[in-house]
Amino acid sequence: MELSIPHRTLNQSFSPQSRLCNSSIHRPHRLLLPAHLQRRRLQLFSTHLAASPMESTSTRVSAAAANGSPSLTENDGGRIGEVKRVTKETNVYVKINLDGDSIAENNSGIPFLDHMLDQLASHGLFDMHVKATGDIHIDDHHTNEDVALAIGTALLQALGDRKGINRFGDFSAPLDEALVHVSLDLSGRPHLSYDLNIPTERVGTYDTQLVEHFFQSVVNTSGMTLHIRQLAGKNSHHIIEATFKAFARALRQATEYDPRRRGSVPSSKGVLSRT
Repeated sequence: MELSIPHRTLNQSFSPQSRLCNSSIHRPHRLLLPAHLQRRRLQLFSTHLAASPMESTSTRVSAAAANGSPSLTENDGGRIGEVKRVTKETNVYVKINLDGDSIAENNSGIPFLDHMLDQLASHGLFDMHVKATGDIHIDDHHTNEDVALAIGTALLQALGDRKGINRFGDFSAPLDEALVHVSLDLSGRPHLSYDLNIPTERVGTYDTQLVEHFFQSVVNTSGMTLHIRQLAGKNSHHIIEATFKAFARALRQATEYDPRRRGSVPSSKGVLSRT
């Protein structure tokens, strides 16, 4: 004897799809990754395919008409800002990758400044490329300033709309007897509070007054609120280097992503802009 079961009954009884559709099981929200991390994940997945691999996409926006104009490059390598600044006094090129691997290629013509820029790359985990020529036969002032202005502009471009970042950074760095505290806010509002007591006028050939001028220039073009405070220290080299290390770690903290934000702007106003 054959047992006949209606086709409709079979579908209702044994279809796993129908059970899932009728289920009231809660489905968790998908974590939204930043766009460049989504592209990197897709690129890594594509390398395992036997078919022709995906080509990474890149976009470049360039405004070459204005002097010192930035060009932003966004690709699978991370958040990148690239700036060329040319004046009668200096010729500066800066490229920064906030999602880099601590690659430092710095040649500003000012050896001590290059040493400090290496600290930014090493402790911020940024890729930093700086090439500059300037009127250092007069003094280091113009080159120091224009390098810092270009770095601030590159940071501004690399940060973009600042969606999903921590925004705030705070770090204290010791170097032997020196201790320097740095706190910053990528708010879009430029402000510098600077309290270093550097006991000598020069470190090597570098004028120690240029330290404050460097950070003021970075602040002005990046739209950053920055507080620098010396807690201890007697050696000029140690105080300055501790400052750059603390700044690098605070900036790294502020530019990194907060996964709980799910790509939202870290502001109650819904926007962080350079004003």
